[in-house]
This record gives sequence, C-alpha cells and structure tokens, in this order.
Amino acid sequence: MSPCEATIDEKRPNMPKFTPTIWDIFDKYKNEKGKFKESISSDIRGMLNLYEAAQMRVHGEKILDEALIFTTTHLESSVKTCQLSSPYLDLVKHALMHPIRKSLQRREARLYISLYHQLPSHEEILLTLAKLDFNLLQKLHQKELSYITRWWKEFDYKSKHSFIKDRIVECYFWVYGVFFEAETSQIRLIITKLIAILTIIDDAYDSFGTLEELEPFTQAIERWDICAMDTLPEYMKIFYMKLLEIYNEIEQFSKERSYCPSYAKKGVQSLIRAYFKEAKWLHTKYIPTLDEYMPVGVDSAGSFMLISMVFIGMGDIVTKHSMDWIFSNPQPKIIQTMAIVGRVMNDIGYHKSERKKSSGEIVASTVECYMKQYGVTGEEAIEKLSEQVKDSWKDLNEDLLNPITIPRPLLMQVLKLVRVNHEIYREGDGFTQPTLLKNLIHSLIINPIDF
Repeated sequence: MSPCEATIDEKRPNMPKFTPTIWDIFDKYKNEKGKFKESISSDIRGMLNLYEAAQMRVHGEKILDEALIFTTTHLESSVKTCQLSSPYLDLVKHALMHPIRKSLQRREARLYISLYHQLPSHEEILLTLAKLDFNLLQKLHQKELSYITRWWKEFDYKSKHSFIKDRIVECYFWVYGVFFEAETSQIRLIITKLIAILTIIDDAYDSFGTLEELEPFTQAIERWDICAMDTLPEYMKIFYMKLLEIYNEIEQFSKERSYCPSYAKKGVQSLIRAYFKEAKWLHTKYIPTLDEYMPVGVDSAGSFMLISMVFIGMGDIVTKHSMDWIFSNPQPKIIQTMAIVGRVMNDIGYHKSERKKSSGEIVASTVECYMKQYGVTGEEAIEKLSEQVKDSWKDLNEDLLNPITIPRPLLMQVLKLVRVNHEIYREGDGFTQPTLLKNLIHSLIINPIDF
C-alpha cells in the first residue's frame, strides 16, 4: 500500500471519539530510526496526499507533525530542482501555498478543472460539464456583484465622508468564501450589505468619530429602535437607518424561524460594544496587555456576528439550540478558535500593511499587545502569534473530529469562515489592500473557464 492509497480513508476517521492513535498507520512508512523512509519521496502523488493528510494535525500527534515537515521539504525540493512535469508541478506548487484544508472550495474547483484534462484518465464529457457548471454559477455571482455594487453607489457614502473606504467587492468576497451555492444567493447579498455597513461603522469608531458621538451610537445599537436616531449625529443617522433596514431583510428571510433575527441583533450589539471599547483605548492612547485585549479583540473581529448570520442562512437545519450554542457561556471551543484565528490573522495582516506603515499610529492589536506584555519586537510577536494560529488549526481539527451535538453542515461553515480569514489575511491585510485579492477575485468571479 502506498501513501497515496493509505491517506484517503484516514483523512476522515469514523470513530465515536477521536484519539491520536488512528494515525499509527503511517508508522509503516518509517525506517528503524523512526524517520520517514526516503524511498517514498519518489511517489509524488503519494507525497502530495500525505502532505494534505498532515494538515489534519492535532495536539499530541507527532507523526503528522513529522509527516508535514517531511513532505514539505521533499515537495519544495522537487519544485526547485524541476523534477516534476505538469500537472503535478502545478498541483504541488499550489498545495504548498494553499493546502486543501485551508483553501476555498471554489479555488480548488477552478484549479482542478484547469488541470484535469492533463490526467491520463480524464473524461471529456465530465470536463465539459464541470466547466459549464462553474461558468453558469459564476454568471450568477457576477449578477450579484453588479447588484451589490449599484446598491453601494446609490448611497454615495464615500463622497460624503472621507473616512469611508470602498470595499464592497471585498465584503462580497468574504461571504462568497463561505456561501457560493446558487440557493444561498439571497442570504449572500444580505450578509454582504451587513458587512459593508458595519465596515463603515468600524471606520467611524477607528478614525473619525469622537467619544461623545460614539457613545450615543453604541447606546442606540443596544436600544435597537428607530426612535434612537434622534440622539445621533447627522452623519451617523444614515448608518443606523441602513442597519435597521438590513435587519428587516433578515426578518423577512427567516420569517418561518422567528427566533433567528434576535441572534443577528445580538451579534451586532456584541460587535459594536467591542468597537466602542477599542475606541476608548485609541482616544486615550492606551495599549492593554494581550490578556486584557483578547476578549475584546475576538469580538471586534466580527467572527461571532458573521457565524450567527451564516447559521441563519443555512435554512431548516438551524434550530434555536444551534443559535444558543454560538452564544453560550462559555462559548464552544470551536467558536472561540474561529474567532482567535480571525483576530490574530487580521492583526498580523494589518501590522504588515502599508496602511499601518503610512499612519504610524500605534493601536491596540494582538501584535502591539503581545509586544507590550512580553517586551519583544514586532517581528518576534508575529512569529509567536503565527505559532498560535497553527495551534488553533490543531484545535479546530480536534473539534471537527470529535462528536458535537451541532449538525456537521453547520460546523463546516465554521471551518469555511476560518478559511476565508486565512485567505484574506495570509499575505497581509487583503481587506484594505485590494491588490492582494485582485487576481483571485478575477479568477473566481470575473474570468470564466475557457473551453
């Protein structure tokens, strides 16, 4: 049995309770010194499968840590020394940058379709159908993006307020990374609108509003009442009104599950409270310790709000128990992990960005707070926090392998949201530096697959 054959079933262990011993199957590929046999490195397909399986690492499972180091080293060497021919050269290059576990589904589909014809066993009819399916769904995404762009331009926020940035495409892409199916079109547009308005509000809390303006807005969000608009500055009234309008859309979407909108409101209220706390730190130039910052920072990253909206978009599979589970106290470990990855990658991306360099402003973030708490440089803080992200992926893998009372399709949405955050902030702050995502967005949403 080759590593290629062995890894297929082992990627999805079916056990009542996960234990690290399931990975002992890989011991047969080790020599008497406990190292992976060099002889298996010649099986590129097997090495690629072993590399992908190693992405399922969990805590205490050294064999997959070793497998990841072994396969990464040999695959990188194969690329550098030009030992591979197409399609494996392209597959290996892609996998080293975007392992399947951390990659967006549509990206993987596009890549495989583009390389499938080079495989000896390919079927032309199947390839044609796959191209048609991808392009037809892409047409729907293009129509949605056109609609949401018009919706954004109608309000002309950017020309009225200099602090507002045009990120509507990035807002859409964030949701697209979780929901891309045709049947999720309506909720995809609703969540995009919500992210767009909350992004404006975030900018107001970060760089424009005074504490005297932000406090009544925070209180108005807690009240969630149109009458609360009377207490707001003129420029914030439109944001508040649009937020309530989007909430009405959420109510219409989930009218057969009347309990859902209250959780959407709860997610937004938690987010705005975190924005206000960070705004107070900013105005007083206070940098908290990492321990003080994290409970606020994971809220302000928006992950709790987003996952509540994603659950609402999943239809009848969602129950009141599912929604209560997200906001339970203490929160489920998998939800906490999702939020931590989103917060840390966001902050690392911002710390590396040109926006941070140009502003020169020091604001509370996991990087700055880690530097303060442990007395290290920015580079050292990023290195340590990046290790924490790797550990968080192990936490996520454990939670997805262990039985949880929540339906698995909902748990997979948590994984998809982590993947989106990973993609957006992998090379910097892709949300505020659109050039980082431009090629990917064009590949998935703009450019069809050629026949």
